[in-house]
Amino acid sequence: MKALLSALRKQLGEGGVLTDPPARAAYSMDALTAVRTRPQAVLLPQTQAQVVEAVRLLHQAGVPFVPRGSGTSLSGGAAPVEGGVVLALHRLNRILKISPDDRTARVESGVANLKVSDAAAPYGLYYAPDPSSQSTCTIGGNLAYNSGGAHCLKYGMTANHVLGLKAVLADGTLVELGGGHEPVGPDLVGFFIGHEGTFGVVLEATLRLLPRPEAYHTLLAAYPSLESAGDAVARIIKAGLLPGAMEIMDRLAIQAVEAAGDTRYPQGAAAVLIVELEGTRHEVSAEARALEEVIDVTGAFAVRVARNDKERAAIWRGRKGAFSAVGRLSPDYLVQDGVVPRSRLGQALTEIERLAQNYGLRVANVFHAGDGNLHPLILYDAREPGAFDRAEALAAEILRMCIRLGGVITGEHGVGVEKRGFLPEQFSDTEIDLMKRVRKAMDPKGLANPGKVFP
Repeated sequence: MKALLSALRKQLGEGGVLTDPPARAAYSMDALTAVRTRPQAVLLPQTQAQVVEAVRLLHQAGVPFVPRGSGTSLSGGAAPVEGGVVLALHRLNRILKISPDDRTARVESGVANLKVSDAAAPYGLYYAPDPSSQSTCTIGGNLAYNSGGAHCLKYGMTANHVLGLKAVLADGTLVELGGGHEPVGPDLVGFFIGHEGTFGVVLEATLRLLPRPEAYHTLLAAYPSLESAGDAVARIIKAGLLPGAMEIMDRLAIQAVEAAGDTRYPQGAAAVLIVELEGTRHEVSAEARALEEVIDVTGAFAVRVARNDKERAAIWRGRKGAFSAVGRLSPDYLVQDGVVPRSRLGQALTEIERLAQNYGLRVANVFHAGDGNLHPLILYDAREPGAFDRAEALAAEILRMCIRLGGVITGEHGVGVEKRGFLPEQFSDTEIDLMKRVRKAMDPKGLANPGKVFP
């Protein structure tokens, strides 16, 4: 290891290789804080060439590595592996080119998601995928996990907005995939997205930009039960409406958000539904009338419509900050990421409430209602003996419920470490074997993020 570290320091500089215990401890986990492993070293490349050379040296030495952006992964996907190093990419943070005529942005993998839209704003453009952590999470991490966000209902996931990418495979081979406006031949870009760091390292990406909507109509409806809020989502879609976003927060999530700031919701709400329409003024005006007719028959006891940008921002500030706000209610929590069909949302939420009571734990529900992507936050206190085990057992029950209702085990957080044991419950042996063969073809030595995804 000494020889490898010496070679890495020659490539990255003395400050580009961290080996002291406090520095390594800071990179011992991602946002799934229950999974911790101290890496042998942390590499901090500043250029794409340095990343390529570092991966080549690691491959030659047979040392495993974990690509890491901002560490916001909630599945343990960016957690270090025993005996390996962390390849931190947050210094690759240059926006290389904004092309307003082509409506594209070429950016390095360490650029924060929101920075892309900030850079595109002067041209009336923006980048549609918007994870809740978008001010922090990086484009490279978004590609690795095919991240979504509040507006994925209308605009799709990360995979729908990446035209090309440059990456270094696990053996140090540099590849460029896609790049044009329309794919020619096999969709290699789509093949690479969602790899969870097991194929190599994304260096830069060419992203699709969209014109900023001319108008928004942001509505918040309060419901007496979580089930009625979930059923309202199915009614909205059945009516032929396709909002930019539909989000739900339950009573516990509302309490957390209100405790964290100045956002206030209708008193007595068991759940609130946020619906946002966007498009031309004519389209939004017509859809707003149709939405009002639907909401009128869903049992909402209070309805608010944002009258200006400030009120719209206030509605979204509460939703975007919900995950962190829950920390005010509990010292620890697990976040799940299962998906159910929209038509089964009400049933799923009722089942989660029942399971939470059975396990004696509180669950705050915050989720992308439009595509059935549940994010139950299971609250527990790690200092209490057996509390973490009960939280994990409840999380497992929720995932199995998603499968039983015709859904899947992850919508956007990835499998990582957290859900790898559930892969056989979602997929057949033949399907898992095919996935493993693909992974081995991309990384024969198994050095890129080993121990992730597969049980």
